[in-house]
Amino acid sequence: MPALTDPFAPLSGFFSDASLPPVAPRVINGTDMPEPYRGLLVSDHDMTPTLERFHRSTLHLNVLGSSLRGGEYRRQVVLLDQTERAVEFGAIHIHLEALPEALRELVLAGKRPLGGLLIEQCVSHHSRPSVYFTIIGNEAINRPLQQSRAGELFGRCNTLIAEDGRPIAEVVEILPRINP
Repeated sequence: MPALTDPFAPLSGFFSDASLPPVAPRVINGTDMPEPYRGLLVSDHDMTPTLERFHRSTLHLNVLGSSLRGGEYRRQVVLLDQTERAVEFGAIHIHLEALPEALRELVLAGKRPLGGLLIEQCVSHHSRPSVYFTIIGNEAINRPLQQSRAGELFGRCNTLIAEDGRPIAEVVEILPRINP
């Protein structure tokens, strides 16, 4: 269960599987990211609790697409707050064998984000962001993020690592435009 070598693989896989044209993320230095995106993305914290604090809301999932191949569960999701406002688009590869059985079932149920489940189930892990980027969202990203016009979005590629060093998941996390 090695980590993916291309940090954008969860996102590019989503576009490839859907026969959509690829998007072109532009890698940036985290210190060049404007606020509030820098404060949300440029850290080694899980996005779920970070976004829940920022939006003052418990988050839930809308699974846009998923596939299960052996022990690898891939899904594309939008995280929504309690008012159904989109707060993140995510593309994720989850290594189910790195999770306790009870947690696997909760992940496959698709109700709560993985980061929230890991914390709720007391699974020790840490985040290892590897790339920060900007992207011009296409229809497949903008529609779930409830973005009515094209524009620059910010995101990160992150790996969730188990306490024993095994990768739990690789995720591409993209935030919608946030009004100050």
